[in-house]
Amino acid sequence: MTILTKYEDINWTDWNALIVQSRTATWFQTPEAYEFFGNQERYVPFACAVVREGRYVGVCVGYRTFRGVIYGGPALAEDATNEEVCSLMMAVRKVLKGRVIYIEQRNFNDYSRWQSAFMQAGFTYKPHLNFHIDTSSLETVENNLSKNRRRDIRASLRSGMEIIEHPTLEQAADFYGILRTLYRTKVKTPLPSFTFFRNLYYHPDGRILVVLYEGKVVGGVACIVWQGRCVYEWYVAGMDGVFKSVFPSSVATYAGLKYAAENGCPRFDMMGAGKPDTPYGVREFKARFGGVEVEHGRYEHICLPLLYRMGEWFVGWLKKKK
Repeated sequence: MTILTKYEDINWTDWNALIVQSRTATWFQTPEAYEFFGNQERYVPFACAVVREGRYVGVCVGYRTFRGVIYGGPALAEDATNEEVCSLMMAVRKVLKGRVIYIEQRNFNDYSRWQSAFMQAGFTYKPHLNFHIDTSSLETVENNLSKNRRRDIRASLRSGMEIIEHPTLEQAADFYGILRTLYRTKVKTPLPSFTFFRNLYYHPDGRILVVLYEGKVVGGVACIVWQGRCVYEWYVAGMDGVFKSVFPSSVATYAGLKYAAENGCPRFDMMGAGKPDTPYGVREFKARFGGVEVEHGRYEHICLPLLYRMGEWFVGWLKKKK
């Protein structure tokens, strides 16, 4: 078993061979994702791999700011052993040691068969929900919408709301303004700078769709399109409650679902729906789009406990502050 901890030492051909056959692979574990993160302000990407007799059996990609984030979880071969997975995650810990407060792995697939390996590597499992939506056809998408959600979307479109699949950069910036207001007033967690969204706008796998009403951008969705496999809903927002009888956030999410169905992506991943035992309005909103609720959870390793506790307190205080 060989562990690689430098991006330049990881062979792209072998890496992509693993991605093609791995059931836990996501776009976020690809070489393209590593390079995307590397082009962002204040993001430092990392990549580790575990190799058995010349064959890649695990790759883990993420980025660090004050924390290490691993979107989707590592891409693992079907026959990856607990020892190999543990070694891979220990390598991640070593790469990030002294550089982050904590490491968070946001699972988009089922890692339960390797749970003991993650725990042995020092990671704690935390329940977390998500929704996967069948986008194999537009008919399937529309049939799976809740009655109220279908009504809201149809009413909005009849009222003149438009979905723009190829917006101008200026329109994408208007969507970012809506998103920034949402994060400042309600979400109250950090939002990447507009540079991140501009890079996503120009990236071959990135899509920003916007919603227009009366000639004005009133919502949008920022996605990653993994051609032939999945669309990931990274950010979505809309000016709900501003206009009578139209629902920008619902239409924005529908825009992503429609795009997936019409462009050969059979699954739409909502990238998270909160903790199971905690009331969460966003989860209630997402549930009405007809997806399957899954609980693949997250794995977390706390590197600096004191700073972590201080950060938890501060975020809690910030969310309570009006």
